[in-house]
Amino acid sequence: MSAATTVTSTPAPAPVPPPVKAHDGEGRIGLRANLRHIGALARRNTLQIKQDPQSMFDVLLMPIVFTLLFTFVFGGAVAGNGNQDEYVSYLVPGLMAMMGLNVSMAVGTGINEDFQKGVMDRFRTMPIARSSVLIAKIVVEVGRMMVAFAILLAVGFMLGLSVSTSPLHILGATGLSLLFGASLMWIFILIGLSVKTAQAVQGMAMLVLMPLQFGSSIFTPPSTMPGWLQTFTDYNPLSSLADAARGLFIGGPVARDVWMVVGWAVAITLVTAPLAISKFRTKS
Repeated sequence: MSAATTVTSTPAPAPVPPPVKAHDGEGRIGLRANLRHIGALARRNTLQIKQDPQSMFDVLLMPIVFTLLFTFVFGGAVAGNGNQDEYVSYLVPGLMAMMGLNVSMAVGTGINEDFQKGVMDRFRTMPIARSSVLIAKIVVEVGRMMVAFAILLAVGFMLGLSVSTSPLHILGATGLSLLFGASLMWIFILIGLSVKTAQAVQGMAMLVLMPLQFGSSIFTPPSTMPGWLQTFTDYNPLSSLADAARGLFIGGPVARDVWMVVGWAVAITLVTAPLAISKFRTKS
């Protein structure tokens, strides 16, 4: 009787799961889901502020420091000694443009720091639209900007800010400033995604901030500037925003400046938002 032959079969190897990669099919995500993702990410960013209250120091202190500083340093020279109240009414609407520019810079540094910490790499492995991560950042920064505007107006009224129009006009000036500030955030997001460190973001941002701020009608009337600088201020969107806000505060024609600001905001967003989203997908 022959011995039974035992055949030992080698088990088939387990299938290797495909490597995890970032989801990039934004077209497969519906509008409702996209809005839900933006809301969840905005809540996450808001909770970060709650855990780190010091991150609000810039929007809480900048309006106070800048209003007091420029009123009492430039006010006498521009409006004459003893006429600081008149200069406050000129300055505060212009500072709304400046506040939006300065707060927008924080988005670029925040995005850059999140990449350094690996947070963005985790987001890119999730089945969410790439744009929702960036839009959530902008939503929270717009909220911070609103806080800065509220403090700016409060300080302005305490220093003698005079408004000749209605509260709706003030809301219009605020909304216009928020719109333009939100468009600038795409520029700083793109910068934050393109350089290696948060310090580099701040350095490049200052190269943008300084000429735009001081080469505008925010602090002084352009008529006091040399001709070549007046030409620059005429095409500077911050001048259009400052002049539109002043017109909405004290009355006067504002249609041209409002349309200039809206046009700049739309153009900046249409150009830089797709570039920023594409850079966010491919950044390593």
